[in-house]
Amino acid sequence: MIEGKKVSKRVDIVRVQLVKEKSLLYSNRTVRSPQNGAELFREFLGEVDREHFLVMCLNTKNEPTHLNTVHIGSLNASIVHPREVIKPAILSNAASIMVCHNHPSGNCEPSPEDIEVTKRLQEVGEIVGIELLDHIILGEGSYLSFREKGYM
Repeated sequence: MIEGKKVSKRVDIVRVQLVKEKSLLYSNRTVRSPQNGAELFREFLGEVDREHFLVMCLNTKNEPTHLNTVHIGSLNASIVHPREVIKPAILSNAASIMVCHNHPSGNCEPSPEDIEVTKRLQEVGEIVGIELLDHIILGEGSYLSFREKGYM
């Protein structure tokens, strides 16, 4: 302060937007099952040696509009925060989302942390009005759907 005068605080004016890096041609057009989702996630992810956590944004017709890598973890762990998952969904005006991560070990069984993060994502989705359709774990030539297995 300068003798009774306050020093002004500069506030930045920003714009937040998604940036398209590339695209992927999806022949099914809509995601009608966990298997459809797993196939698209696997095509996007390819062969990786670390755990990746992905989010697929879908419109009201269940057509995928955006895929985003939320987090890349280590060989056996990926720490995911709901705000990082929901951010691309909000920016892309998604009606719903499907999330996925891979287990480089090849074993599709969910860990307690996998189950907990899914519950948190469901809660956040309910709050912001973006439904979590499923959480898929990709393993060696197989997948596990949380919805099909009754975890959600």
